[in-house]
Amino acid sequence: MSDTKKGSSFISQLNVFNKENYKLKEFNVSTQQSGGGSQENGDSSDVETGQQFMTELDQGEKQLGLFSCIGLICNRMLGTGVFAVSSTIYTLCGSVGLALIMWAVGAIIALAGLYVYMEFGTTIPKNGGEKNYLEVIFKKPKFFITCMYASYVFFLGWAAGNSVNTAVMFLTATDTEVTKWNQRGIAVAVVFFAFLVNAINVKLGIFIQNCLGIFKIGIVLFISVTGWVALGGGLKGGYQSHNFHNAFEGTDKATAYGIVNALYNVIWSFVGYSNVNYALGEVKDPVRTLKIAGPTSLVFLAVVYIFVNIAYFAVVPKDKLVSSKLILAADFFDICFGGHAKRAAAAFVGLSALGNVMSVIFSQGRIIQQLGREGVLPFSKFFASSKPFNSPVVGLFQHFIVCLVTILAPPPGDAYNFIMNLISYPMNIINFAISTGLLWIYYQSYKGRIEWKPPIKAGVTVTTFFALSNLYLIIAPYIPPSDGESVYENLPYWIHCVVSWGIFGLGGLYYLVWTQLLPRWGKYKLVTKDVLGEDGFWRVKIVKVPNATSEDDYIDGNGGVSVQTGDKDKASVIEYVNTAQDTIEPLQSTNSDASVHARHKHNN
Repeated sequence: MSDTKKGSSFISQLNVFNKENYKLKEFNVSTQQSGGGSQENGDSSDVETGQQFMTELDQGEKQLGLFSCIGLICNRMLGTGVFAVSSTIYTLCGSVGLALIMWAVGAIIALAGLYVYMEFGTTIPKNGGEKNYLEVIFKKPKFFITCMYASYVFFLGWAAGNSVNTAVMFLTATDTEVTKWNQRGIAVAVVFFAFLVNAINVKLGIFIQNCLGIFKIGIVLFISVTGWVALGGGLKGGYQSHNFHNAFEGTDKATAYGIVNALYNVIWSFVGYSNVNYALGEVKDPVRTLKIAGPTSLVFLAVVYIFVNIAYFAVVPKDKLVSSKLILAADFFDICFGGHAKRAAAAFVGLSALGNVMSVIFSQGRIIQQLGREGVLPFSKFFASSKPFNSPVVGLFQHFIVCLVTILAPPPGDAYNFIMNLISYPMNIINFAISTGLLWIYYQSYKGRIEWKPPIKAGVTVTTFFALSNLYLIIAPYIPPSDGESVYENLPYWIHCVVSWGIFGLGGLYYLVWTQLLPRWGKYKLVTKDVLGEDGFWRVKIVKVPNATSEDDYIDGNGGVSVQTGDKDKASVIEYVNTAQDTIEPLQSTNSDASVHARHKHNN
């Protein structure tokens, strides 16, 4: 944020380039007095100040184009959800009609969320996703929201759920009985493979993701077409479904617990529409790319999801819909084309899940690395490293370890549902915080306290709908299920809620230790500075300042900004950052009109 006179406009242009082992950034700042006159000869009006949001754009290597971004979103969204959860959704809803409505409602919620994330993403086109947005919204207490988010990212094994499903599908494809240990062993191997490829060769990982993305889109399109053929009577010898006759029969059996869990399963299938936001610093022309890739991917998959479910209901009998559980797609192919097709379909779904795991690992590793680069995590230099393969190896490995624990800890029968709910529940809390925060930004902008002019705007109505949807998903899981209705076999129905709040609680505990107790014992304070690293990406670096030194004196005397200029309409601030040591050295500008030192930004 930058203070300006009320009624004035603040125009910032950012130019960044290399100079030996330094990075240079130049801000050209012009002010224009309200009423059309420029402020000259030191004239100024004694009025209140307004603020305009400003962000430094990442300048690292741009590896992701439009096609790769569509692949990232599709691979993340199209995992095993539509193949695995349709059976559960039908069972919880009690009828074909209500199940299809749940898929439509989930698509609308996801579309609202997409536009909220696109508004933030096009305004702050940097790596990091939600972390950047939460820090813009919740500035006080300083570092609190950062610690909460860091705990959320650090302790959740996002890739674990689909790795378990990959294992089940591969075992089904080989006609092997699924046991406790072969399921877990293959799941661990899948996550390890995804980690290894993304760590050693980023471009190879992206290529595999793109190929699997095309492959899985082909699968869902084939299922959709087969369903329409079945409805037209074109499947000879196949089961002639009557599921659409009185489509809402059984809806009265649905309960509040069943509805919310059905919606959770649907939303699980749409998770991933914000996947590009985590790597926007690596996207070519991020604003244009996000505008196209986000809506194209989500709308396409939303339509396909509904067509796939229509295909299931057109072919699979109701009793089979209930009993199929994770292998509904395989049973669909079995009914349509015979036993060999069932095994082939299981292999296809397994590859689809593998593509999802690859995409999730790709994104989560970068979030962990970003937290390390900014000094949020302990041993931050270790987590920030891109050596030796110019990839977030440590962040990727950390996520592999968390997935390993998540796969091995819960009982095998409950593993998939527990992982799915454990990821979905805290994600709803984050989404609620982001959407209500965006509403607060709208209010601040309406009052003239800040300028907020995003390239894409979700709007008050869409943002409010997204906020209320997530609030419902936060509260509803506490409603007790009826007998036999719980999605868990051996775990209490509320377990994922308690574990989720516990994870956020660990973030709060870390905040107290890192920002309160340790600085008090060590007699220092934490401040932040803008750093452009040797990899070309901007980050806010958290550093320690001795208590004995005034923070303002520290900033001025050890790398602060001092600008003296006779030109009141334009000032140029040049910042050199020593990226080799990740420290700021005071330098003198050669500009005779200005005396410039390295700029050290801190939060008040």
